[in-house]
Amino acid sequence: MKSSSIKIILPKIKLTNDKNETKIHTEIQYKLQFDGCSKSNPGIAGAGAVIYSFNNEIAAKIQFVGNNETNNVAEYTGLIIGLKEAINLEIKTLAVEGDSMLVIKQMKGEYKVKSANLIDLYNEAKLLEKEFEHITFKHIYRENNKRADELSNLAISKDCLDEKMYYDSDDNDEADEYIY
Repeated sequence: MKSSSIKIILPKIKLTNDKNETKIHTEIQYKLQFDGCSKSNPGIAGAGAVIYSFNNEIAAKIQFVGNNETNNVAEYTGLIIGLKEAINLEIKTLAVEGDSMLVIKQMKGEYKVKSANLIDLYNEAKLLEKEFEHITFKHIYRENNKRADELSNLAISKDCLDEKMYYDSDDNDEADEYIY
C-alpha cells in the first residue's frame, strides 16, 4: 500500500430500483472476512482472516489460538488478526463480515459481552476498530465465508503446525501467529 504516487480509487456505485425509488449503494473497496474454529469446544482452536479488494484476495492470515479454547475465543481472534492486517495495509474503510452472529452483534453494540473469557478480546477489537475512518460489521452465513473457514481449519491442521506448538513448555498457551 505504501507508494510515492497518490492513487485515488472511487467507490463502485450500484443503482437499484425499488418501488419506483432509485437508491445508490456504494461498494466499499476492502472487505475482511474472519472465522474461528474449535474442535470439541473447548478444544484445539484456530482462526483465519482474509482481506479482499473488490473481491480479489490480497491478504490471508491464520493463527493457532490454543489447545483448550472456545469457538467464540477463536472467532474473536480471527477478527483481531484481520483487523491488525487491515491496519498494516493502511486500509481506512473496511466492511467486516463473519459467520459468528455473537461477535458481529457484540461489535455492533446489539449484544452485551457477558463471558469473562471474551471481554479482553472484545476490548482489543473495539480498540482496533477506532483505527478506521469507516468500518461496518455484517453477519454472513457459513457458505459465504468459506475461505476464512478454510484458513481457520488450516491453523490447526497437522500440515501447518509442528509438534512444538502444541507442547512448547514456555509458550504458556499463547497464540502463535503464522502468515499464510
